[in-house]
Amino acid sequence: MYILGIESSCDETAAAIVKDGRTLVSNVISTSVKEQALYGGVVPEIASRRHCEFISATVAQALADANMQIDDVDAVAVTFAPGLIGAVLVGVNFAKALAYSAGKPLVPVHHLRGHIAALYLTHPELKPPFLCLVASGGHSHIVQVKDYTHYAILGRTVDDAAGEAFDKVARTLGLSYPGGPSVANAAKTGNAKAYRLPVPHVEGKYNVSFSGLKTAVLNEVNKAQQKGTEVNVPDLAASFQERIAGILAEKLLSAAADTGAAQVCLAGGVAANGRLRQLVNDGAQRLGAKVYLPELKFCGDNGAMIAAQGYYQYVAGHTAGLDLNGLPTLPIDYE
Repeated sequence: MYILGIESSCDETAAAIVKDGRTLVSNVISTSVKEQALYGGVVPEIASRRHCEFISATVAQALADANMQIDDVDAVAVTFAPGLIGAVLVGVNFAKALAYSAGKPLVPVHHLRGHIAALYLTHPELKPPFLCLVASGGHSHIVQVKDYTHYAILGRTVDDAAGEAFDKVARTLGLSYPGGPSVANAAKTGNAKAYRLPVPHVEGKYNVSFSGLKTAVLNEVNKAQQKGTEVNVPDLAASFQERIAGILAEKLLSAAADTGAAQVCLAGGVAANGRLRQLVNDGAQRLGAKVYLPELKFCGDNGAMIAAQGYYQYVAGHTAGLDLNGLPTLPIDYE
């Protein structure tokens, strides 16, 4: 079964075709990230306009790369929540029109479920149940994946998402957008013990908080300016990365130990961070759990993850009509 997946929840316009939820056939991404970098972050209106410009050609390229016509596709899957609502609506409306005109089923896909499904493309042998940390620009969740369409949230951020914290710290340090890669690159030559950054404490054993950590970095920069000195950017970047990766890994591994999880996974854009991957891999091995990490090309937003999850949503009978609407927020464990 071939599923066409369409993703437009943020600043990537993406389309892909996946066979049976596991085999990548084509994957095309058109991004406005360079334009967004001029503003230090995503400008929703600009993202929406670029989706309008890119989406038709992006879907056409995904079909062409697969040497397929729309008639060869079994269903059209699309991200319908959560995300920047203007951006989400571009994808939803395009998918509705395409599915209707081609006489294909329309499959709504939750964006975070898609990030988890990216693991199936990297590890075809992976099957639920498993425990997964989904960390991206807008979300940080520790999720029990019970089966392909049923989830339970064990922990989440109570304020900023991990990816958002990376972006804002990067801007504070004068680094480029997106913040995750630029902070990680700066940290390569830094001393992770140079700055003593706080460990935020929150209610909920597996919950996390990054607002105070972000503020602590800003305070270090402000103190240096008041003293007429320069912050050591590589050191502060390394110290921040070590703290945020340590917090995420500790919470995930604590949940894994308490639940007896045999399989531990990472997903989302922050899953590309090398230090986080190392900490989770080392900790899970000590617990005797098997670790599954997504291929780097599947960490960020892409159409393949939507097509992969779309397959399982379709098999479970989760299709939509032309009244499908986009949603800015929706929990991953919705029924």
